[in-house]
Amino acid sequence: MEQLTWTGALSPLNLFLSLAVGVLVVSIIAQILVSLVPSEGSRAVYADGSMAADKGLSGFIAMIVRYALIATIGVLLLYIIIGVFMGTNAGILGGMAKQLLPVWIALVVTYALSITFKRKLGLYGKLFDSTVGMIGFGLVMFWVFAGFFGGVMDMIITHDTLSQFSGMKNKAPGTPLRGAEDGDFQWFLLGGDNLARDVFSRLFDGAWIVVLIAPLATLFAFMVGITLGLPAGYYGGKLDTFLSFLANLILAFPVILLFFLLVTPEIVQTGIPNYMAAVLFFFPIIFACVLLNSRYYTQPTFRTPLLIVVLGGLFWAYMSLISNDGAIVDNDKFTLPGIPAFLDWIAMPKEILVVFVSVVFVNSPTVFRIVRGLALDIKTRDYVAAAQTRGEGPWYIMLWEILPNARGPLIVDFCLRIGYTTILLGTLGFFGLGLASESPDWGTTINAGRRLLSIYPHAAIAPALSLLTLVLGLNLLADGLREESLRD
Repeated sequence: MEQLTWTGALSPLNLFLSLAVGVLVVSIIAQILVSLVPSEGSRAVYADGSMAADKGLSGFIAMIVRYALIATIGVLLLYIIIGVFMGTNAGILGGMAKQLLPVWIALVVTYALSITFKRKLGLYGKLFDSTVGMIGFGLVMFWVFAGFFGGVMDMIITHDTLSQFSGMKNKAPGTPLRGAEDGDFQWFLLGGDNLARDVFSRLFDGAWIVVLIAPLATLFAFMVGITLGLPAGYYGGKLDTFLSFLANLILAFPVILLFFLLVTPEIVQTGIPNYMAAVLFFFPIIFACVLLNSRYYTQPTFRTPLLIVVLGGLFWAYMSLISNDGAIVDNDKFTLPGIPAFLDWIAMPKEILVVFVSVVFVNSPTVFRIVRGLALDIKTRDYVAAAQTRGEGPWYIMLWEILPNARGPLIVDFCLRIGYTTILLGTLGFFGLGLASESPDWGTTINAGRRLLSIYPHAAIAPALSLLTLVLGLNLLADGLREESLRD
């Protein structure tokens, strides 16, 4: 078997891609330079005062940027579509396109359904009226589907992520596998790392760790921040002063220093992260209890069974999260029993739990301050005064009047904070904190590949670009959501 090139039989398309990308880059630079020069009458103004599209030189450059971007995306789509059918005959890109076929199908179905029913999907549907939002959504969902089909379903990865293959140490992308048997994938599409493991398989297996931990940890941080931030902003006084002091105290510590303190083996052995998990993970239960009780307080016959079912399920999930092998804390000096092993339905390895708790603990104070500020502003609105006049309780007003009207900024911040969390997870993995050294997460993989970066860059560049595209997608998604939420 021969070494694969990047595009194989699709090499004639390289010229068109180079031209499209070159024109796009040059036109973007020209657009930036033109924007720095003040000019009069560069935009048409209608009689009602509204502004039309750019005209003149700036409008012409904007048109070139638009068409160059469309051409670039079109050529990339050709690589993918043809590569799906040709496989490795279309080189490395074709092999990857074919392996990622489940991801492409999932993306097409998601976009088709979302665009078809976008008028019935609220803010999510309006996202598809924004080009920036659609691009960001596509990048994010690509990695969500890639992580699911790669890390959970094993439909993408070509080789075992921990297996070492003879003669494949630090091999370049597209290297044929030595001694491959029938049924084995014949190439290392993105090459081998310093331990002769398949970079492509580890990349997509590690994606699931990122897309699972980052959103969930951010969601838990929001539960903590919302549950404490709403009463702090609504009531004010001593409660606000005390909670704000605690938040500022945590924020005063450098983030990396906090991570070092929380994930060091000595601290882990004391059980402190487990105790923190027991406290922080209880906030979703408090939030759900107060939310349902305030909504259905006047309907006790419906409220009570609902609370029993919902809180029972949440408490079971809570105990399953904080328990590991039947114990919440288990060290040489003390053992705190947890849920029995046969009832533990959420697998949360100890090293993942430590990272999860660290991320929630660091993000919660920032979310608290955002929610507190929004509550301070919204509680002065007329509809809040109307709810107070109707005799609604404080928690009803906070959760069913203030919180829904703060959803725009919170949704945008949620997307941005997932990006920050993704970077934090990469930082932890890069410094070898929390996650196991053989973990395929992107930070650990970058750290392993950086030692030979000048000679064999592929092992570190692939996860670094993956991290970049995911965070970029989250930022574009947040920008699209912000743009659409302002139109409400």
